[in-house]
Amino acid sequence: MSMNNWTMKSVISATIALMLPFGAVKAQKIFRDWPLGTDPAAIGTYVANHYTGSQFASFGASTPAESIIYPEVCTWYGAFQVARATKNKDLLEKLVGRFDPLMAQSESLVPKADNIEHSVFGAVPIELYMRTNQNRYLSLGQPFADQQWDLPESLRPEQQKYSTMGLSWQTRMWVDDMYMITLLQVQAFRATANKKYVENAAREMVAYLDALQQPNGLFYHAQDAPFFWGRGNGLAAAGMTELLSELPLDNPNRSRILDSYKKLMAGIKPYQDKGYMWHELIDEPDAWVETSATGMFTFAMIVGVKKGWLDEKEYGPIAKNTWISLVKYINEAGDIKEVCENTGKKNNKQYYLDRRRLTGDLHGQAAILWCAAALLAN
Repeated sequence: MSMNNWTMKSVISATIALMLPFGAVKAQKIFRDWPLGTDPAAIGTYVANHYTGSQFASFGASTPAESIIYPEVCTWYGAFQVARATKNKDLLEKLVGRFDPLMAQSESLVPKADNIEHSVFGAVPIELYMRTNQNRYLSLGQPFADQQWDLPESLRPEQQKYSTMGLSWQTRMWVDDMYMITLLQVQAFRATANKKYVENAAREMVAYLDALQQPNGLFYHAQDAPFFWGRGNGLAAAGMTELLSELPLDNPNRSRILDSYKKLMAGIKPYQDKGYMWHELIDEPDAWVETSATGMFTFAMIVGVKKGWLDEKEYGPIAKNTWISLVKYINEAGDIKEVCENTGKKNNKQYYLDRRRLTGDLHGQAAILWCAAALLAN
């Protein structure tokens, strides 16, 4: 029998109170005083520990994964950020310990650096390097970042075109890529302090802004898929957020990226429903509520408020109220509901509206973890 909503929240809060270490990071004023069952440290730790007990890509998957792709990476990365924000050594050890058996027993799951959705895997070993100072992790992860610009022996004409523009040969011009390319390059910069990585990411980001952002601030999924798909826009928001958090102030592309970030944040505001949620297609009020997009927008707003990119009085209450609403979609197992399944581009509006609505899909789990960590971070 399922627990009622109040009981589930009480159990989560009481359980996590015992698991959290002392000295968790304090949030600023607007992001304090949480209602019962919505505390970011409790929720983030609960969802992260749930992830550590899962098999690779087991959330919402009917068959075992052939190799690790970006939803797994996004969730793993998010769980690391929660462990860092809460100073939770036990969680950190679980996340680190998840990797070595992968290499020793399931090496076939490690993807080749042959496309965007595979290459982003490198962000995980780079994170491991930053948490453990073990060079073997950097030696595994950094080549994934380098190979996005190092040309393979043969290229398709479109890949050659992007390469001659100074972009990654893996460029697709899908809005999803604005997070996947960015995260890997930003992680490589964090680990090495080599500016070429954020410069690559910034140059790539501007090309996507030119191609996909519309006058209302929202993004098409692709030039030949002119729809404001929720999660795609969420990934654009998250990608700009990660990049702006590290991009030097003197980078010539910074002001352009910051302006586009603010334009997107302003553009999504009118489309939020009365329950503080966004929908599968952002501009379709009758489309179903979609939690991964909502979580990604919330993450971007939280960081924007904390870093002063957004006005706290205008955006702080939106971010806080959205987090409180979003948490209501998490069940007692720690899985979030109403997550759009994995979605390729298509020039068909009904295709997006008819996407399956999953529970526990890693796209949604990741967004919850990003939000929780951002709420707790300094």
